Amino acid sequence: MITFKVDNLKAMSANLALFAEFLKASDISEEDVFLSRLVSSELISNVIRHGRGEAEFRGELLADRISISVTSLCQSGIDLNPPKPDALAEGGRGIYIINAVSINGIERGENGELKVCIKRTR
Repeated sequence: MITFKVDNLKAMSANLALFAEFLKASDISEEDVFLSRLVSSELISNVIRHGRGEAEFRGELLADRISISVTSLCQSGIDLNPPKPDALAEGGRGIYIINAVSINGIERGENGELKVCIKRTR
């Protein structure tokens, strides 16, 4: 398991590089590393942009999946079911992408955390 707290996108990038290295060292496929980092980046950036302040990240390897959780003090500005973005829009694709590549989409945990699982291919 790997955990960290970030409050800006530059720190997020550095910490997600460490998460990717953790996954690679655990013999996770390149595709799963890519998807895990993509999902993590989208979740954290949404929390930083639309929530308040700091995001707390937790990435965990389970037998058949990679579990990703992001928590912040306020997540009320994050819509987990936004409409499909316009194809020419500059933004708004993050939640849609996460829902498309994860096992069950984004779920809210008991403590309000955003949880996503990526199916392991090996």
